[in-house]
Order: sequence, then structure tokens, then C-alpha cells
Amino acid sequence: MSKGAYFYANGKRKNAIATVRLFPDGKGETTVNGSTLREWSDDDQIFFTVLQPLELLGAKKDFDIDVITKGGGKKAQAEAIRLGIARAFVKKDATLREQLKQESLLTRDSRVKERKKPGLRRARRSPQWSKR
Repeated sequence: MSKGAYFYANGKRKNAIATVRLFPDGKGETTVNGSTLREWSDDDQIFFTVLQPLELLGAKKDFDIDVITKGGGKKAQAEAIRLGIARAFVKKDATLREQLKQESLLTRDSRVKERKKPGLRRARRSPQWSKR
């Protein structure tokens, strides 16, 4: 991966955490956990979710991105990466904040699975009731 100065940010979604390093003067390469973005996920929806901030800013070929993710599933990791990339761009240039904020790319989605309560099967599902 690229060496030198970079912009760093974290993104989170559910249990997924993404650590993003944004290298200026790159060739447009994106690596996730040591493999390319296409090797990491073949799903087009996940691919476009990750690259959404780059598409919006028109900077797809100008930066190299190195990401380390852990926890959660692929979709949650992709959304965590998207948030991390957007936050790294704001650290690079604060004038991009308004543009990214209008597209809701700087909003951390705080919805997580609700904990299981005692006496219930799941968070809210009660045991089946039988009359006899």
C-alpha cells in the first residue's frame, strides 16, 4: 500500500468497526483487510456503498484507501467503511463537510440489536401461551 502521510478516521455500524486510512496522490486503489475491494466482496450493492463518498466528491481515482474491518457482517462493514471514508475526507478538507452531510454520509446509524430480556425468547418475543 502507499507510504507517507494519510488521513485517518473510524466508522462504526452495528457491531462492525472500520479503520480507514486515506492516502492523497493515489491511483484509486482500495484495499480491505489486505485484499482488493472486489476480492473482499463481489456484491455490487456493497461495492457502491463503500465508494459512495468518492463518487459524490468525484475523487475516485485521486486517493488510495486502506481499510481494516472487524465485527458484524459484510453490509454493516461496508456502511462502517463508508462512514470512515466520509470522516477522513472531512479531516482532509473541512469545506466538504456540508456536501457530505446533505447526503447523510456523516451520520452514524446507531440502530443495534436489542438485548434479550429474561423470561422472553428474544428481546420482545414472549413464550407461546396455551390455554390447556
